[in-house]
Amino acid sequence: MDTIETIRYARPAFGPETDSLAHRGFVGRMVVVLRSVATQIGRMLERRRGRLALLEMTDEQLKDIGISRCDAHREGIRSFWE
Repeated sequence: MDTIETIRYARPAFGPETDSLAHRGFVGRMVVVLRSVATQIGRMLERRRGRLALLEMTDEQLKDIGISRCDAHREGIRSFWE
């Protein structure tokens, strides 16, 4: 019985030591999913902020980065999930 208990508790439930979701419990898998969703939302919001910044730039600033006003407007009005 001691050997079975040792094997059972030798592997952590979740953390950097595990290599797949199969070894994690429900809570561990949910943490991974929620972190992934939060990361994706953060990326979408960052893209949206960048697109709004393009809309606020002057013609001289756009010329410096090689983008026309039309291109900036086209990019700026895109949805944040695109």
